[in-house]
Amino acid sequence: MPSRIVTNLSAETVIKLSQIDNIIGVKEASGNLGQISQIISNTGEDFLVWSGNDGDTLPILALGGYGIISVASYLVGNQIKEMIDSFTGGKTDKAAEIHRHLLPLINALFIVSNPIPVKYAVNYVGFNVGKPRLPLTEPDEKSAAIIKDTLKNYKIDLPL
Repeated sequence: MPSRIVTNLSAETVIKLSQIDNIIGVKEASGNLGQISQIISNTGEDFLVWSGNDGDTLPILALGGYGIISVASYLVGNQIKEMIDSFTGGKTDKAAEIHRHLLPLINALFIVSNPIPVKYAVNYVGFNVGKPRLPLTEPDEKSAAIIKDTLKNYKIDLPL
């Protein structure tokens, strides 16, 4: 049977589901580090917890999480990888530095509903991915300006 990733569930439900052979992990996007800690503490070592919020990745790694299912990685994937590799390699100061550097970009990418900002940003830097599908629309002028201004402070990893 194929592996599955489950989302948006209580810690108790995830813990019960972790005992099913073909459920290998969870994308945890609750933002509740207590809940995430409870899941990690009460599941087996082979059950993986991925961050579902880019800004929570480093704290989740520190709790014993595995990685991330990321939005920001469309733009700065190499830098997110470097942060994770730094953390897992024991260079926590470097990981924290990268995390702090990326937070303003992450915040800009969630200024309105996902995937509106990231599609706008990827298009803006020159990698044409098209517009969001209805009912989503392009960001309003204020949000677009924040995204553009924020992007100026980052090296984009895309092969442009």
